[in-house]
Amino acid sequence: MRGRAVLLFSVLLVALFVSPAGAATGYREYVALGDSWTADVNILNVATTFVPYGCVQSAADYPHQVAKTLGIATFTDASCGGATTDHMTKPQSAPLGGTNPPQFDRLTPTTDLVTVGIGGNDAGLVGVVTSCIRLLPLGKTCQSTYVSGGVDKVSQAIAAAAPKIAATVAGIKARSPHARIVLVNYMNPIPSVGCYPYIQISNKDVPWLRAKLAEMNAAIATVAANAQVGVANTDVGMAGHDVCQLPNKQYVTALLPLSTDPLVAVPFHPTQLGADHQAAVVSAYLTGGSYSART
Repeated sequence: MRGRAVLLFSVLLVALFVSPAGAATGYREYVALGDSWTADVNILNVATTFVPYGCVQSAADYPHQVAKTLGIATFTDASCGGATTDHMTKPQSAPLGGTNPPQFDRLTPTTDLVTVGIGGNDAGLVGVVTSCIRLLPLGKTCQSTYVSGGVDKVSQAIAAAAPKIAATVAGIKARSPHARIVLVNYMNPIPSVGCYPYIQISNKDVPWLRAKLAEMNAAIATVAANAQVGVANTDVGMAGHDVCQLPNKQYVTALLPLSTDPLVAVPFHPTQLGADHQAAVVSAYLTGGSYSART
């Protein structure tokens, strides 16, 4: 009996160290869906394993990092720059050429983990921010362009995007009924106080823009609560890493193409530091660990 017990212990010990990738977390098939803030667009480190070059998906975006950190055996990253919720079920003409198939095509009945970062393009947020660029702080504010008679057009666009995000979640559940679904929200890179002319947005518009990003994240949180899925809050730890910081501190590229990435980056998109931050938050959320903010 003792010999059998020793043998059994030895078999279990071997199984512990040679178990399939992902066994530590229980996830074996991970699909990442999303837009450019998931793809972490970087034209010098483009991944083409899962999407066409024109999606400008970074090989070091947060889904790639999470899959590696968690040791997940089967991984697919369908994220593409410019994607909207429509592109979950429809093909997308990628921004720099090529066609990305419907992102839902990567989901299977055995997919057990799905992260989703979507909705910002449905609400047109990047376009709103870039339209607020003012080389000179003259004339009417950007806010007055979008808010008239007490009606905020950006708030309306965010509200209209929410049911589309909810439909995306429902579509995932239908295709991958056993998957854990985690919505990944948007880092809010807009500080509470502006820094014109370092960032060419009127200091008067900065608080309003920050509030719009916060509204987007609140809409995502409401969708998640109603659908009973999780949210990885990447806005945690953003203090000291907004667009008014020096390039070696920014988690999101400023309007000028300066960042921690070599030579060039896409304005108002995550830097590599930002992608690393997203990956750390999502990984901690999935493993039940704690996230430690960088300084």
